[in-house]
Amino acid sequence: MPDVQALVNDFVLKLKRRKIEGSHASARHTAELLRSVISQQRMPHTNQAGALIDAVKAVGEQLIAANPVADKNLRSRKLKHDVIEAINELIQDIDTCHEQVSEQAVEHIHQNEVILTFGRSRTVKEFLCAAKEKNRSFRVFVAEGAPRYQGHVLAKELVGKGIQTTVITDSAVFAMISRVNMVIVGAHAIMANGGVIAPVGINMVALAAQRHAVPFVVVAGSHKLCPLYPHNPEVLLNDLKSPSDLLDFGEFSDCMDFGSHGGSPLLHVVNPAFDYVPPKLVSLFITDTGGHNPSYVYRLIADYYSADDLVVKRRSTS
Repeated sequence: MPDVQALVNDFVLKLKRRKIEGSHASARHTAELLRSVISQQRMPHTNQAGALIDAVKAVGEQLIAANPVADKNLRSRKLKHDVIEAINELIQDIDTCHEQVSEQAVEHIHQNEVILTFGRSRTVKEFLCAAKEKNRSFRVFVAEGAPRYQGHVLAKELVGKGIQTTVITDSAVFAMISRVNMVIVGAHAIMANGGVIAPVGINMVALAAQRHAVPFVVVAGSHKLCPLYPHNPEVLLNDLKSPSDLLDFGEFSDCMDFGSHGGSPLLHVVNPAFDYVPPKLVSLFITDTGGHNPSYVYRLIADYYSADDLVVKRRSTS
């Protein structure tokens, strides 16, 4: 099916070139691609459910649509319709997960509390704004989140909603943490062991919160659950950004002379995109299905992934 293959190839290319950023966008685009693959899937005379499962596995492993024998009987159309309806519900859940997470804000944010967050997360913003709409009075410290400085964006959004907000540098987190009642951050992914892949710098905040016994709360939708156990996550599950985000090349051109010193530069610039926060540093996960301890994450993953899905994941990442 050339149309499906073109969609898959285009999606793979966008992922390789980092054209799709953020777990929400990635999850939604993946679900939409899966819907397109199934809607154009040709059904065999027998084992129609197995054919759809094989097609989904093929997308999960290689993002290439299957091409079984054609059949247009009523039963096959109904099966495809039911599966597409389920995927539509998944897409709707992805789009509305922020609302479901935000509904729990008043249960966790109380009057006159001081909250610290890091960088910018849409889920965190909606969570804090929901508490404000319920007439909760609280103050927020926002660490700016260098080198992208998304904390500046979040601070403007919170001020626009009437929330008392203070922007601080990342280096000031440890000095301010003792004045904080709770840390609330977003996540890029939640691993099977309860660990978190989050924007770089958040592990530092988690360590400071543990040192001062401040609750460290992660808010995230269920689509960010990942069935993988982290092995060397700082490297294997990371993404190195351009050094130009950190410094100007012209200022350090003398250190980049490859003609001397054995052909190696004097200056190495490492700009990782993510941190790994181990489960022992996380106090609570707040998802669209409620609040959960890190030790309960494997049960949540079991509700969303079957054993066959885990095998597919291992093969595709090996």
